[in-house]
Amino acid sequence: MALPLLNVLRSTEPTYRTFSRRTQLPLQAEQMWRIESGIVRTFTWLEDGCLVTLGFWGAGDVLGKALSRVTTPYHAECLTDVKAIPLSPDQWHQETNALIEHIRQSGELLEILHCSQTEVSLLRALNWLAKRFGQDSHTGRRIDFRLTHQELAELIGATRVTVTRMLNDFEKRGLIHRQRRSITVVPEQSPFWHYEI
Repeated sequence: MALPLLNVLRSTEPTYRTFSRRTQLPLQAEQMWRIESGIVRTFTWLEDGCLVTLGFWGAGDVLGKALSRVTTPYHAECLTDVKAIPLSPDQWHQETNALIEHIRQSGELLEILHCSQTEVSLLRALNWLAKRFGQDSHTGRRIDFRLTHQELAELIGATRVTVTRMLNDFEKRGLIHRQRRSITVVPEQSPFWHYEI
């Protein structure tokens, strides 16, 4: 009697897979991934070769081709070491909260991208990343994974040179602190834009 019960328990335990930084999650049309730890970036390319970031996903988030109308190419790159669980379609109904959060985060990024000023878009993106994935430090909230200037540029639709110039300006103005390869966003410094009626 104990053996069949043991087999049932084993078959219902989640099957974790681990991925190292800079590897890609394998994406199938009828599969999603639930991220248990780490950070993943989803992206595609436009016809002109321009890379477009579609989202950043962390612990508790779900991602996959089934959540996007982007047919090809659609990639999911691990920005840190990642532990994830593959989800088959019969498991998707268990992920309602994660699916709602996926929609919300996509909307937040879309709003950031539609700022009329690139400077505002970058600062809002840094604040969003710090809020989602950051750790409190004595000077602010440190983005807790390495992002290149190119990846930030791809996030907001700017050039790497523009992002580098703006990061240098933000640091001079005290909006951020950089140490080694991390960025700390200083609290109470944003938003710095204003509205005119």
